[in-house]
Parts: sequence; structure tokens; C-alpha cells
Amino acid sequence: MITAIVFVKADVDRIPEVAEQIAALDGVSEVYSVTGQIDLIAMVRVTNHEDVANVVADRLNKVPGVTSTETHIAFRAYSQHDLESAFSLGLD
Repeated sequence: MITAIVFVKADVDRIPEVAEQIAALDGVSEVYSVTGQIDLIAMVRVTNHEDVANVVADRLNKVPGVTSTETHIAFRAYSQHDLESAFSLGLD
């Protein structure tokens, strides 16, 4: 499994719509709205490098409202977090 972390700059007026469209792409596991010099972080999890190119270059970059991206490929994971439990509100 290849994990790519994609920093996304987007039109400010369209950030929620851009995030939803990116999140709907096959290969994108999560999209976060963040503070700082970028607007969104997309986590791409695919089986090979060609799939990274297909997701980022061929589809994510073409989402209306995306103005630029910067992609980082992860070499190793040093921790495994259960995202569902990490963001749980404890309302079981």
C-alpha cells in the first residue's frame, strides 16, 4: 500500500465543495480542512505509484476550485491509529 499526503490549495469560496469532491474520488481515504498556508490535506492510499498519478494528476488536480497541489509519498508508518476511535465523541 502506498500512502500519499496531498496538500491542496483551493478557491476560498469553494473549500467545502472542493473537499467533498476530492473525498469522493477512488483512492482518497480522508480529506481534512486545515489552517495555515494550505486549505486541505488529502490522504491517498493506493496499491502502486501509477495509481498515485491517476488519482492526483488525472483527477484531484482537475477538481474545479483546486488551484495547486503538493504531493508527498510516505516511506514508512511509525504508528497505526484507528481514525474512527481517535475522532469518536464517545456517544456509543
